[in-house]
Amino acid sequence: MSTETLNATGDTLDKWATNVDGPVALRLAQKLLPVSESGIVFPPTYADIGYNVDTLSDGTRVATIDSVGSQANRLEPMFKSDAKDPADWLVPQIEIVIRKEDCGECEACKKNAETGEVKKGKKEACQRPRPVTQSLLDLAHRAADAVVQSSPELLKLIAPAFKALQRGDAGPLCTIAPTSLVFGVWNSRGTGEKRPRLVRSIIRAWHVETLHSAAQFNSVWKLLDEEQREELRKEAKATKVELSEKGFKDAPSVFRQKTQIRHYVNDSPNPEARVLGGVLVKGRIEREVTVNLLALRGLRGENDAETAAIRKYLLGLSLMAATADIELFLREGCLLRYAENGDQWLQVPRRGNPTPVTLSSQTVKKYTEEAAEHFRAKWAAVFKDKWPNLTYEFDLAEAKKLLAKKTAEEETGQE
Repeated sequence: MSTETLNATGDTLDKWATNVDGPVALRLAQKLLPVSESGIVFPPTYADIGYNVDTLSDGTRVATIDSVGSQANRLEPMFKSDAKDPADWLVPQIEIVIRKEDCGECEACKKNAETGEVKKGKKEACQRPRPVTQSLLDLAHRAADAVVQSSPELLKLIAPAFKALQRGDAGPLCTIAPTSLVFGVWNSRGTGEKRPRLVRSIIRAWHVETLHSAAQFNSVWKLLDEEQREELRKEAKATKVELSEKGFKDAPSVFRQKTQIRHYVNDSPNPEARVLGGVLVKGRIEREVTVNLLALRGLRGENDAETAAIRKYLLGLSLMAATADIELFLREGCLLRYAENGDQWLQVPRRGNPTPVTLSSQTVKKYTEEAAEHFRAKWAAVFKDKWPNLTYEFDLAEAKKLLAKKTAEEETGQE
């Protein structure tokens, strides 16, 4: 690794975005620490395998603490804005109304509550229904999500943008839903166009040992008289449910539920079937972030000026996501913090040693705000009468049609 440190400026970022002979990637190695002194953290649990722990050839055990997809879903919402003035937005703030729920306060709702009427055809319509909305920035598949495909007015904008992307013009999608290009998108229900992530982040723990948990649930069963117990036994038998499932009987929690793995092997509890209790981290916890500059420079617009604008804008958004100190309360039992002086940015060339880089969040923010101006100027014309209140309606009928539509992957599999 080079001993000289590069102090990144706006000009440096411009070169990263536009110089085809520039570095291939930027890489951040970020040291994390558990809040608890025990060093025990809880990774995500997967239905089929439990924790995702790999054993390397030298015996090192490595656990996934937060996957690439999970990290993307944590990062993308950072671009949501409460600002009323679109001049303060870095990306369009698109909201989709999924459904409308009763307010519970109007006269009609009060009357329905008094009569106990819940069926849609019989109850009085709410006078002030409340929209239940979802931001485009919260959707798992971004601009290619099924919710977008089931929102006709929004799809009128998104579908042509994906067709333009298929032709090699990333401009329309970059204008409407830029984070779909930052965090990757696959339009499997439409053109089949697939674009890789510009930002890839993952958290791993090294040298881990899997721990197990055990618990005992004590119900009110002992307090019931024999007549009450017998009545409950009869009802449970008639309804084909276990008393313990409904909280009416004591139950141990030693083995994972709904697992096909044998609970006992050679008359001893099988560790593979046990309830998981976190991992003891004896090595490091590291967050690795990669900004793919080759993928960035592979995006083009309708002309050279648009191409440069797209790359600068998306680089700014990518670096904002990469440099953000996101909350590290990942799940129950997994609260992490950043290590002091634990960040190391590297500029990775095509050949030779990586160069250490000093990259400040202030430089990145200023660069991104300036790069966003080019696209912000287009928003009013693109969104037309929806501007600036970018609210679209989810259509259940369109969602039903989507169920019968084959995805690009299914169609490919039949060829």
